[in-house]
Amino acid sequence: VGCDRSKNLVDICGEKNFQAFVCDALSVPIRSGSCDACISIAVIHHFSTAERRLATIRELARLLRPGGMALIYVWAMEQEYKKQKSKYLKEKNGSKDKEGEINTGMAQRPRLSDQMPHSSSQDSAYSDRLFNDSKDEGSDAKPVADSRLPVHTNRTSFHSQDLLVPWHLKGGTKKKGESVDTVSFPAGSKESQELSPVFHRYYHVFSEGELEAACRSLDCVRVQNSYYDQGNWCVVLEKL
Repeated sequence: VGCDRSKNLVDICGEKNFQAFVCDALSVPIRSGSCDACISIAVIHHFSTAERRLATIRELARLLRPGGMALIYVWAMEQEYKKQKSKYLKEKNGSKDKEGEINTGMAQRPRLSDQMPHSSSQDSAYSDRLFNDSKDEGSDAKPVADSRLPVHTNRTSFHSQDLLVPWHLKGGTKKKGESVDTVSFPAGSKESQELSPVFHRYYHVFSEGELEAACRSLDCVRVQNSYYDQGNWCVVLEKL
């Protein structure tokens, strides 16, 4: 049984005859102690406080029966570990698709080893321009120091644990009788920008030992394994 915040993704599961429902990871409507296993892949790093991230792990533990297991994957701050670059960094020059896209026409199954979003190298400048435009609107407005999160640049190492990752909506508005895929404008053009709005998703990338420490703070679970896998920190838990 799967669950997700996105109704559209859950609907796709239903079309494929999979069991899935809409819910929040902080409050899963399943009876306590009823699951043999739980999997949380690329979810917890989207919660914006340590308290909420811990609460999500606690909710996973609540669902498990005694002896049940949970697997957690989160994005790692360390994209180069033990002198080995992650797949995310290695694909900097080899990826055909330089932008993270939310495809409005079809959904593709993500690979576990490639949970990293793609983003454009122009996103940082684009974000700065937006902030500067809004700042110039009021001459009396006073800037607030360190008030905004950095916008991550595609296929580079992280310089902050809390950041925004740009995602580009593929397609966008279409004309009557025209499919989204046929709408095409030169990259960087005004029309292209209008048809491909940028959405910034919040991420908290975990440093080494951070996820494991959060799990060990709960007395209802035991950490069975903790490891690094292609730019992700991973933990296997057992319910006591």
